[in-house]
Amino acid sequence: MFLCGNGISGFQKNTGQTSGLNFSQPDLPDMTRRLLIATALLVLTNNAIAHQTPSAVESRVLLKSNTSWDGTPYSSYPEGQPELTLLKIDIPANTALKWHSHPIPNAAYVASGEITIETRDGNRQIRLKKGDALAEVVDIVHRGKTGDTPVELIVFYAATEATPLSQ
Repeated sequence: MFLCGNGISGFQKNTGQTSGLNFSQPDLPDMTRRLLIATALLVLTNNAIAHQTPSAVESRVLLKSNTSWDGTPYSSYPEGQPELTLLKIDIPANTALKWHSHPIPNAAYVASGEITIETRDGNRQIRLKKGDALAEVVDIVHRGKTGDTPVELIVFYAATEATPLSQ
């Protein structure tokens, strides 16, 4: 056995010729040569695609507000140690939540489904669908009602320690 100048090993026959791969030999079948070239191009192309720079990071504001969805301005936060809470709330189809209120501002994002939020006095309501965000009302009794599909909400609360999220 010996090592050719191109780094490919071959076996020495009694005739003194090598039987290993030698790409510079003119007798390499044309189809094999084409296959090797196509394979090399495929590897190089895949390598180039794999090393492309990722697309730019995109950021968009989903909600920024100093008033709730009904237009009521938020008041100042209470004094104390801040406490953040992020909830994932799954609501079955055809469900009416209990009447409740929130003592602190919160924001909801509809991850899936559709929901209608209504105030107990019946004067205000809003319908939300997947991708919508909502600045919740504070100290106003309200509830959510789903339609024929379940709803998934992501709700963010910014309160102080020991403050209830809902009442």
